[in-house]
Amino acid sequence: MASHRKPKRPRPYTLTGSTARTAATLALAGAATGTALEGTGHAAPQPTPAQVKTQVDRYYQEAEAAAERYNGAREKERAAQDSLDELRDEAARKTERLNAARNALGAYATAQYREGGLSPAVRLALSASPEQYLDRASRADHMAGRQTAALKRVERELEGVRQVRTAADAELARLKESQSELAAHKRSAEAKLDAAKRLLKELPPKKTTDTQNEDSSANTTRDTALQAASRSATRAASGNGTTQAPTERAARAVSFAYSALGKPYVWGATGPSAYDCSGLTQAAWRAAGVSLPRTTYTQINAGSKVARSQLAPGDLVFFYSGVSHVGIYVGDGKMIHAPRPGAPVRVAPIDQMPFAGATRPA
Repeated sequence: MASHRKPKRPRPYTLTGSTARTAATLALAGAATGTALEGTGHAAPQPTPAQVKTQVDRYYQEAEAAAERYNGAREKERAAQDSLDELRDEAARKTERLNAARNALGAYATAQYREGGLSPAVRLALSASPEQYLDRASRADHMAGRQTAALKRVERELEGVRQVRTAADAELARLKESQSELAAHKRSAEAKLDAAKRLLKELPPKKTTDTQNEDSSANTTRDTALQAASRSATRAASGNGTTQAPTERAARAVSFAYSALGKPYVWGATGPSAYDCSGLTQAAWRAAGVSLPRTTYTQINAGSKVARSQLAPGDLVFFYSGVSHVGIYVGDGKMIHAPRPGAPVRVAPIDQMPFAGATRPA
């Protein structure tokens, strides 16, 4: 009979007492955590104005470093092109001389061929003046030897020019390739700048205004710039404490920098209507009669090194570890520089960027 009994079903497991309360607590905590994670995944924290400014500053610095390298590559390309043009001119001149020598030898060979029907011994025997014949033969042999030597010399020179020209062409090709890479890097930096500008536009108006206060407060009108230039020139020439320029040339360079206040920053520009950072310093010292190299990383080697504590108006001050930015010191801890696109030539404290060194051109 026992075999006909239904098997007992297991009793359902139930939570009782403190166990139930603990499970409920864990479930609620899990739901809250899941909600928090889901919200985090869909809503990234909005960057603060300070974070945006830091990001924009980094993009501008990267772009300017690329622009300076681009300027250097362009200068090298121009020098290589000039050298190549000179080599081609020299090759053309040597080719003309080579052709003239060949023509002369051709004429001489034709004359010899016309007289070549008789052997020299027979022509000597038949000559009315054996002495004159021997003299002409001797001079002809001497001339042939000289022309042959000249031909070989010109050919060697021409071959040398070919080799140099080939090397110059290869160098120019490498420079153009490098310049293309630098231009691509510059375009990449510009794309980053555009992204940063879009981010600025997405910020609330008040925050956007806060991040732009530096630019708006630093803009200097043209009339104010000219008045400042006059005052600066007087101070730099006469010497008022920290504003004293060490030389008359330095005073002229500072005066020029003041006269450029308010002009726009343009990549690769060297004036007179716009400048990049090294273009401004080069133009300022050119106005003082001193020729500076084109880029920041070459200008830092032009002139004597100056300690930061010994800065005087007219000194070039450099910034960032890659020496990618330069300004012209005007005294009282300030400089005039072309900061970046959208920010015109202005006066700024030198401690607003990482200091890399200083030089005194004159």
